[in-house]
Amino acid sequence: MKVTLKILLAVAVVVLGYMCYRSIMGPIEFNEAKDERESAIIARLIDIRKAQIEYKNVHKEHAGSFDDLIKFLNEEKLPFLIKEGVLTDEQLEQGMTEQEAVKKGLIRRDTFWVVAKDTLFDKGFNVSDLKYVPLSPIPNTQFEMDTTTLYSGSGYSIKVFEAGVKYDNYLGDLDPQQVYNLKERAEKLERYPGLRVGSLTEINNNAGNWE
Repeated sequence: MKVTLKILLAVAVVVLGYMCYRSIMGPIEFNEAKDERESAIIARLIDIRKAQIEYKNVHKEHAGSFDDLIKFLNEEKLPFLIKEGVLTDEQLEQGMTEQEAVKKGLIRRDTFWVVAKDTLFDKGFNVSDLKYVPLSPIPNTQFEMDTTTLYSGSGYSIKVFEAGVKYDNYLGDLDPQQVYNLKERAEKLERYPGLRVGSLTEINNNAGNWE
């Protein structure tokens, strides 16, 4: 009987110790995984924003789908300015303009037309990956993206877009209680339950909700 009691006490001590460990380390491990994934997702959302801004500069509206956005990046060209030389202080004091300096051959300004993806991103960047959520536990999870038109207080129409991913789609394999807490907090604060850039409901200059 005494041996059995000792075994039960030992087991209880081990279980209690493990529970204490998990209560401390669980949130730490969750936050570490969350921070790693969100860092990669934010970088991808910034790339999406960059592409959408250029798309709108050319087409006067945002791309309504990733297929349209990726086609734009792969096929359409943007102007790329090469600058060689700058005006000296003496030239500036004389009132010389860049245009005059170019005509005199003192500096060089040449415009080339380059495929959009090569203008916006580093060489080798795979634009087809733009639509996929990095580090998501669910293979090939895609960002949600849509566009609309909003109206300012003075009545001006403004084209906006939104791209985002919800907590469930990139944290769903982690501690469900921690994920629930994030969603509940977002609901109480009336915020998007995840990471998002732009907005379909407010004019926010394409800001990310982490900024």
